[in-house]
Amino acid sequence: MSGGSGNFLEIQPSELSFPLDLGQGPDLGTEASSVIHHQRAWDPDHHDLWSVEIMKQSSCSMHLTNKTDHYVAFKVKTTNPKQYCVRPNIGVVLPGSTCDVTVTMQAQKDAPPDMQCKDKFLVQSVAAENGATTQDINAAMFNKEPGKVVDEFKLRVVYVPTTTPSPIPEESELGSSAHSFAQENGTYHSTMPQAVSRSSTEPAKEKSSEATSTISKLTEEKMSAIQQNQKLRQELDLLRKESSKTSGGGFSLTFLIVVGLLGIIVGFILKRT
Repeated sequence: MSGGSGNFLEIQPSELSFPLDLGQGPDLGTEASSVIHHQRAWDPDHHDLWSVEIMKQSSCSMHLTNKTDHYVAFKVKTTNPKQYCVRPNIGVVLPGSTCDVTVTMQAQKDAPPDMQCKDKFLVQSVAAENGATTQDINAAMFNKEPGKVVDEFKLRVVYVPTTTPSPIPEESELGSSAHSFAQENGTYHSTMPQAVSRSSTEPAKEKSSEATSTISKLTEEKMSAIQQNQKLRQELDLLRKESSKTSGGGFSLTFLIVVGLLGIIVGFILKRT
């Protein structure tokens, strides 16, 4: 999975891949099937992807790594803000640290035409003062000015099909019969008439909806814990500097408390993941 690099951040991956399960979409025909096979052969390496259905939201992650020895502020923008939720969309990455950004695509009502997407993302990054936090970030920091370096990295959005529609079975010699198609283990199978198919798939849809909701909630909790952990690290860094100046290497009670809280947060994140 390739990525990109600028003066400040190493960004992985180089494009945002959102999986779409075509099992719940309309019959796309032979032409769409060939597009699906082509994309799978062209981009076979997909990491950190969740298998979802059309009508369900889908998420993927960006990993921003600070390769400098100073603080770096970043901002994530998109050409279609109503379609995506980015958390966090701004932040500060400490030297040598990595920040995970989760991009959630809203539910797709219909299969995209030819599986193509014109949406794009832009990651801007600038050098920030040591000890800076998210609250210190403002729009003016990313304005391009003479003598100021503002890194910009563009990422495109691609759709990755997770299933391939199977051919429609031919009618038997006894005459036409009613068919419906239901998704089972990522493939299509002929089933009973439509009324029976709908009733049998309703529980599966409810379970899928609950699973998606749970995954989204856990993702939000993880991102919140990561942000809190970064904030505590920044405060710990400042306390270390203050402690070395005032006590000549000794540790204050506040410093010990922050260290204890940092340990608790890290333990919580490791336990949840």
